[in-house]
Amino acid sequence: MSTDVKRATTALAALLLAVLAASPAHAADDTGGPTAGQRIAQSLRDSPVYVDEAYADAVPLTRQKQLADRIRRTGLPIKVVLTPLTKGDAFDGDSAALAGTLRDRLPAQRELVLITTDDAFPDSLRGFEWPTDTHQARKAVAAAGFLDETRNADLADLTAKAVDLVAEGKGEQRYAEATRNLRTPAPQAEKDRPEGGPGWWLLPAAASLATALTALAAHALRRSRRTAPAVPHLVFATARAADEAELRRQAEAEVLALGEATRTADVTTTPGLEAALDAYAAATRVLDKARGLPDLAGALALALEGQDTLDDTPGLPLCFFDPRHGRAALRTPWRRLGHRDRLDVAVCHNCADALRDHRAPEVLTDRDEDGRTVPYFEVPPQRSAWAATGYGSLMRVSAGFNRHRSGSSTGEERQA
Repeated sequence: MSTDVKRATTALAALLLAVLAASPAHAADDTGGPTAGQRIAQSLRDSPVYVDEAYADAVPLTRQKQLADRIRRTGLPIKVVLTPLTKGDAFDGDSAALAGTLRDRLPAQRELVLITTDDAFPDSLRGFEWPTDTHQARKAVAAAGFLDETRNADLADLTAKAVDLVAEGKGEQRYAEATRNLRTPAPQAEKDRPEGGPGWWLLPAAASLATALTALAAHALRRSRRTAPAVPHLVFATARAADEAELRRQAEAEVLALGEATRTADVTTTPGLEAALDAYAAATRVLDKARGLPDLAGALALALEGQDTLDDTPGLPLCFFDPRHGRAALRTPWRRLGHRDRLDVAVCHNCADALRDHRAPEVLTDRDEDGRTVPYFEVPPQRSAWAATGYGSLMRVSAGFNRHRSGSSTGEERQA
């Protein structure tokens, strides 16, 4: 049986189970029986691998035992949960909700690495780790789906590779290597063009388009097969949706990790606990009401600020130009086009190189009051907490967000 046929069979089985679960005959949760989370957690106490019967053909019992042995040899607290996720089920079709539920039901296991099925792409995996990302599990699991060796792998082999990459502990590096060919270089401007010179505003739009197309290419590679040609006018919307879905998953994981860290922190030895709780509350509100990339990036910035405060290890915030670039590497002076004052902003290495070479860095965009797409920092600061704070470069993100909440124009309200 080909990989495509197996995956199609798995998807149909998952859909059938979802329909059956909604019927009275399968409503065990409503009749006093154990919940789905309880059943899975109980199974994980006996074995590090849980496979729903919908995936029994894709990951048969012999492969489950092999996976369990593989996990035990790593010596790491890895658990694998392969179960169909459908909107309206016990986890509302959300792998982050599944992960959070299982974390709560395994309180004795302080350290936990969880590999689950992906809610957006059934043939992919997601990684979670508590209390910190010591083994870089999120990126390690994501990297498994981009490797040439797993391009046509079945679910069992993909999961085994994810376990190996988590055990290796180099998830960030492996993810960067695996997705290198999917990344588009920043547009090259003329070397002698002054900072903010003619044509500057065209480059952020091109960069955003490149980012969106990269996300679409990544999704195509991860699924490892082609369907009928895409309808041209749907390509860009699909790419942006994929980019937004990826950022939402990342933000959910980081906010979830911060919440767990604050819950287990010792109040007597954690002076930054109250501030971290404020950041967690703000990140949760932003994530719940996020209507686009700027808000999702804001939730990510708040989670990072909260974790730094909790750990009492203040570091640079996310990259000023685009928080999706990750934590900044250095600070540098920068002047916006049409402004005389220079700002001291935190930037990643790539953006720093672009400024040094008089190129426009890749910039996260937003919509201004007239509905035009502009760099997010060009939105009036009184209308956007993200423009006011620079995602932490200009002021603390939580302080800026709470200031806007006390007014009437937070970023989330404007986009809602």
